[in-house]
Amino acid sequence: MERKVNEVLIIIKQGDITKEKVDAIVNAANSALKMGGGVAGAIRKAGGEKIQQECDKIGYCPLGDAVVTNGGKLYAKYVVHAVGPRYGIDPEPEKNLYNAVYNSLKKGEEKGISSIALPAISTGIFGYPLDEAAEIILKAVKDFCEKEAKSIKIVVMCLFSDKDLKVFEAKCREIC
Repeated sequence: MERKVNEVLIIIKQGDITKEKVDAIVNAANSALKMGGGVAGAIRKAGGEKIQQECDKIGYCPLGDAVVTNGGKLYAKYVVHAVGPRYGIDPEPEKNLYNAVYNSLKKGEEKGISSIALPAISTGIFGYPLDEAAEIILKAVKDFCEKEAKSIKIVVMCLFSDKDLKVFEAKCREIC
């Protein structure tokens, strides 16, 4: 599914984010920037240890924020590590998920990229309900495209499962 917001093409698809042909991919990170399981583990495996080594140098990223490292062996030049909330544990989950997505796009914009791919941040091991998360994530993407996007022309929502894809497509019809 594709939608245009201002001059930005939003693409919603199922796939492996580590194989996306974009300038940057977003990692669903934890505050310690340790790339263990889920999306982070897949990015570390595909991109190599240099990404984790750079994360170790940075050391920490606050909830709702994002930091940038190189893309290692990935096609993507950069990995943006966005720290979303752990549902039912971290405070203000809606605000912090929105901020994690918005700030990851902002960090990409600061690097002058034209394309970026995002996963469904916080919906895996962080337990955020998919339906709610899809709405918040897409609202943050839309708001960014309307307010701040200059260099970014393509935003890919790269989703792991068919279920995730269907939920995001339905929400995009309402929001985008």
